[in-house]
Amino acid sequence: MEVTGLSWVGTRTEHFDEMVRFLGEVLGIERDDEQPGFVSFKTPRGDKVEVFDTSVSDHDFMTTGPSVGFGVSDIDEARSELEAAGIEFMEPTQREGDFRWAHFRGPDGNIYEITSS
Repeated sequence: MEVTGLSWVGTRTEHFDEMVRFLGEVLGIERDDEQPGFVSFKTPRGDKVEVFDTSVSDHDFMTTGPSVGFGVSDIDEARSELEAAGIEFMEPTQREGDFRWAHFRGPDGNIYEITSS
C-alpha cells in the first residue's frame, strides 16, 4: 500500500456554526459544498475539511474527535491489505464521481479513512 498524503479531515460537532465560521473566515479556506448540517471546504491543493452538525445522523460514528483521511494510490489494494491486518471497515467503499473513500476503525478505536481519486 502506498500512502500519498493526508487528503481529508472531518469533524462532527455541536459547535457547527462556529467551526464553519472559523474555517471559512478565520483560516480563509474556500467553501466547496454545503447541505443542511454539512459544509465542505477545499484547500488550494485539493485537500478537504468537512464539518458535520450533530443533527446529521449518517456520521454518528464520528464520536472520537476529528477523523483523518489517508490518500492512497490504490484504494482496493489498500483496503484488502488493511482487512488482512484485521482492520474493521465501517461500510463498503463509497464513491462520488472519481473520488472514493472507506472509513475504518484504527487499533486505537478512532475512526479514519482511506481515499483515492
